[in-house]
Amino acid sequence: MASLNVGNLGEYLREQRRAAQLSLRQLADATGVSNPYLSQIERGLRKPSADVLQQVAKALRISAETLYVRAGILDEREREELETRAVILADPSINERQKNVLLQIYDSFRRENGFPPGPDADGDMSADAGADTGADGDAGSRNGDDAGTGTTKDHDPHS
Repeated sequence: MASLNVGNLGEYLREQRRAAQLSLRQLADATGVSNPYLSQIERGLRKPSADVLQQVAKALRISAETLYVRAGILDEREREELETRAVILADPSINERQKNVLLQIYDSFRRENGFPPGPDADGDMSADAGADTGADGDAGSRNGDDAGTGTTKDHDPHS
């Protein structure tokens, strides 16, 4: 069955390369991957590494995660979650603390719906937000915003 995924990957890469109006030789030059190897990938004879797929995705200006799914390296749900996280982290209209809080809320909803939290959910994001990530999922909501407003934990209805 893996050869079917590789074949689908090859067909998809060929379509994307043609849509970008690139020859195999041009794609090889852009990626640093040999022309014969790219040809074998397109024909479904080789399964490329994640690094090669990343180079190809960059040259074709497409999502590396999409290629990972087609190659069987990444599950579709994982790809969607990674893309959601990437969009949040790339948004220039919100600051780093807000991005981290939003990701913590996203992870809280995922856990509530029976999915595992995403990468770094309990890792360095909470350190960046300067907040303790609790089970309630509202970490960071009192970090700085309510400082000096007289809000204390004694008034917390969940205590």
